[in-house]
Amino acid sequence: MKNASGRLVWNHSTHLEGLIPILEKLILFAGISTVTPGVISRSRAHIPHLKLKVSVPIRGGYKMIARQGKTVQEVFVITDVNQEDLETMIAQCLK
Repeated sequence: MKNASGRLVWNHSTHLEGLIPILEKLILFAGISTVTPGVISRSRAHIPHLKLKVSVPIRGGYKMIARQGKTVQEVFVITDVNQEDLETMIAQCLK
């Protein structure tokens, strides 16, 4: 980890419960530029604990999916790290 140079964008008034503290940890890692929580939707499956996984590459980073209960939220990460390193960072933040 390094000094925070990443930034967390607050463009929605609602977020998945417990997601913001994890994203605040994620922006402390080297190579993470911007983290933007996106659209919230419902799913049929129930996930008891917060999960965050890398979904697909986007220009300049990755789209991630955060899930808890029956709620799903997109999270966009602008970064220059590869997917494997990002997944390692996420795992550390979820501990």
